[in-house]
Amino acid sequence: MSWQDTYNTWKNQATLETSLKQELTGMAGDDAALEDAFYEPMEFGTAGMRGVLGPGINRMNIYTVRQATEGLARFMDTLSAEVKERGVAISFDSRHHSEDFAHESARVLGQHGIKSYVFESLRPTPELSFTVRHLHTYAGIMITASHNPKQYNGYKIYGEDGGQMPPKESDLITSYIRKVDDVFAIAVADEQQLLADKTETIIGDDVDQDYLAKVKEVTINQKLVDEFGKDMKLVFTPLHGTGRMLGEKALKNAGFKNFSVVKEQAVADPEFSTVKFPNPEFPEAFKMAIDLGKKEDADVLIAVDPDADRLGTAVRQPNGEYVLLTGNQIAAVLLHYILQANKDAGTLPTNAAAVKSIVSSEFATKVAASYGVTMINVLTGFKYIAEQIEHFEATGEHTYMFGFEESYGYLIKPFVHDKDAIQTTVLLAEVAAYYKQQGKNLYDGLQDLFKEYGYFREQTTSEEFDGVGGSDKIAALMTKFRNETPTDFAGYDVTGTEDFQSQTESLADGHTTPIALPQANVLKYHLTDGTWIAIRPSGTEPKIKFYIGTLGVTLDEANDKLAKFEAAIQAFIKE
Repeated sequence: MSWQDTYNTWKNQATLETSLKQELTGMAGDDAALEDAFYEPMEFGTAGMRGVLGPGINRMNIYTVRQATEGLARFMDTLSAEVKERGVAISFDSRHHSEDFAHESARVLGQHGIKSYVFESLRPTPELSFTVRHLHTYAGIMITASHNPKQYNGYKIYGEDGGQMPPKESDLITSYIRKVDDVFAIAVADEQQLLADKTETIIGDDVDQDYLAKVKEVTINQKLVDEFGKDMKLVFTPLHGTGRMLGEKALKNAGFKNFSVVKEQAVADPEFSTVKFPNPEFPEAFKMAIDLGKKEDADVLIAVDPDADRLGTAVRQPNGEYVLLTGNQIAAVLLHYILQANKDAGTLPTNAAAVKSIVSSEFATKVAASYGVTMINVLTGFKYIAEQIEHFEATGEHTYMFGFEESYGYLIKPFVHDKDAIQTTVLLAEVAAYYKQQGKNLYDGLQDLFKEYGYFREQTTSEEFDGVGGSDKIAALMTKFRNETPTDFAGYDVTGTEDFQSQTESLADGHTTPIALPQANVLKYHLTDGTWIAIRPSGTEPKIKFYIGTLGVTLDEANDKLAKFEAAIQAFIKE
């Protein structure tokens, strides 16, 4: 059908939910907006789906949520009765309609006789990952758009290992979703009946306590925390999301009593009224935390995104101002502390390993190598880090120590199989106490690592292509890089090109070697000075991302290189 036909189907649907009907009426005559909402179904990938709220097949609403859940339910119908009995854990964040979407999902599952365990109120993504493993459910559903602006929401499916559903199962579920032709004909059960017959169970504090008990194991040196953590001043902000309750409790349980919460941002607000983007990667997200930090002379500021899977930090300088650390820098500082503290305690395993994504810094790799620790690279997506954890546990080949992605996502202990900002909050506070013991702060610690390992600098930029032709423009750019393979950037020769789609690395001398990772639409270039450049379309947003990782003898040299390489990328795009 054309988008006009699909639009008319929705417009003439007598049972269309009232608020969506009103919004659709308001869009009448705006063909560009209507086409964008109806031209194609929302993409369901390995990270689930994420999009703007509103009416249409390319929007987040109860009908597209029902469709996604119907696909999951039909897939589970092909499995054993034991799988349906194990059921699905469901959680949600603070966004518009998140709670509604969670309960609609339970109603769809219930219609198929599939049990669900739904949180009584909003909970973080990492707790959902924990819950899948803790309750031994077959799958999990998390309603969240993570750090996106307020007009977005999303839907993520987790597998029984607590990681996001791997590609094989995700592709199968997608095929069932696509077979749901009429989103208005999806049957849903009566929720009161589901609760009465125990097909749906409401969960809450009992799971919280079990999760928090595991978070206590994140602390490595309790004596250090007890001595220096109690007086260290912290500011914590959940950015209007799910992180407040568990974040505060986790800090207190670890022994950090002297912290303040940005009260204006402690409110679970779907409008994110104090920030334009509730994203701890962005300096503006720290504005209120910085104001409170200055008022209270706080050593460290910690912000977590609305579903509490990503974390950012800012550190007070001698002049009273605060400097933000990048995701890659935070990772290097955390990993260094984990390895050093375990070495000091005599608990560093001989087969220790850390895991990172292919677009994350080599800074942490160099830190790991100095302790004789293996660094394993995986594709972008924390599910691939979770797969490595599963492999380690099954084979004993390595002992997991730490995993991270440059986009401010970290996992300390593997009782969760996704990014966990609650765990990271506790460990980062401990690392701050470690440097306070030495009369330093986290930023000083970073400078020490620079002096020891070199001045690593990274940068991620993106080009955004919204609307009907957006995906075609992104595909055309990837084709350009493949067909017109760059031989140099900013005067530095390309020594090797990794194409993760063809799973081949091509060297400048003509030799090729296979890449032992799954297929992915990613290109990565290695240059003569050790710099790497990677290009990949975002899996959750209409963007193509450009990553640069470089190294200098000084910080100024590294920064100068970043600027040159960024200019070279832009010049190639515009040729």
